[in-house]
Amino acid sequence: MHIVGELMKGFLLPRRIDEFNPDFVKRAHELFPGDVEYFKANLQSALPAVSLVGETALMSAFANDRAANLIFAQQIFGLGKRGDVMLAISTSGNSDNVLFAVEVAKIMGITVVAMTGRRGGRLRHLSDIAICVPADSSYTIQEFHLPIYHMLCLAAENEFFGGD
Repeated sequence: MHIVGELMKGFLLPRRIDEFNPDFVKRAHELFPGDVEYFKANLQSALPAVSLVGETALMSAFANDRAANLIFAQQIFGLGKRGDVMLAISTSGNSDNVLFAVEVAKIMGITVVAMTGRRGGRLRHLSDIAICVPADSSYTIQEFHLPIYHMLCLAAENEFFGGD
C-alpha cells in the first residue's frame, strides 16, 4: 500500500495536471470553472496502481467461496491488462498466493517484477525481472526491499514525469 501511495501522487517531482493532463483541465473549465484552480493547485498526475492486499471484503469472500491461495490471482485476472506491470513481493519467493498471481499475470501478458530474498524461490524463475536481495531472514529481506522499492518509484516517476 505504501508503494501505491508513492505512485498515485507526486513522490519527489511535481506532477502538475495542467502539464500532464491538459484535457482534464480543459474539461474542468467547461464543467466546473469555479473549481479549476483548486484542482490545478492540489491534484497531481498519477501512475495507476493498486495494492492487492487492500481489498479485504473481496479477499474474505473469495477465500470463503473459492480458493484462498488464488485471492491475488483473482484480482490480477479482474483488473490486469496486457502491458501492465505487476510488482510481486515475497521474502521466500515461494508464497503460493503470489506465485498463482504471477502465473495469471504471465498468461495475460503482464510484465512481472519480483522482489525477494537471496535464493528467490520459484518467483525468481517466473518473473521477467527478479530483484533478489542478499539476505535470508524475512525481517532483513524486508528492510532491504524498502530502499529498492523507493528507487523503483523514483525511476518510474522520472520516466513518466521527469521531462527531458
